[in-house]
Amino acid sequence: MLYLAMLGNLTYTDRMSDSQAIGERIRTARQERGMTQEQLAEAVGVTRSAVAQWETGRAGQVTTNLSRIAAVLEVGVEDLMFGDVKASPQRAIRGDELAILRLYRECAAADQQLLLRTARRLARER
Repeated sequence: MLYLAMLGNLTYTDRMSDSQAIGERIRTARQERGMTQEQLAEAVGVTRSAVAQWETGRAGQVTTNLSRIAAVLEVGVEDLMFGDVKASPQRAIRGDELAILRLYRECAAADQQLLLRTARRLARER
């Protein structure tokens, strides 16, 4: 389940933005599936160099590609962002939060990225 920063009781935490930790989780998930960096890059639509940068925490673009990376690796976005599910923000409990999550899941990957960028921008403007 994806947690959007702009929703009621949900918060954007420092753990979410720790690109090195996210990169380590991407590498672990990729290796567990027996994929090379090249294979992941091709499936996500980026260069192998981009994957190498994500995995070492040197690239800022990892969060804009997380939904595609998660889909290719068959893991949840929250798994890549937080690792231990206990560390993730609390579950959505209000009806409007659940509605947004359901709608998000029905979107194509490109539209999910647009929604994430919009939610991040709105959260910064608060």
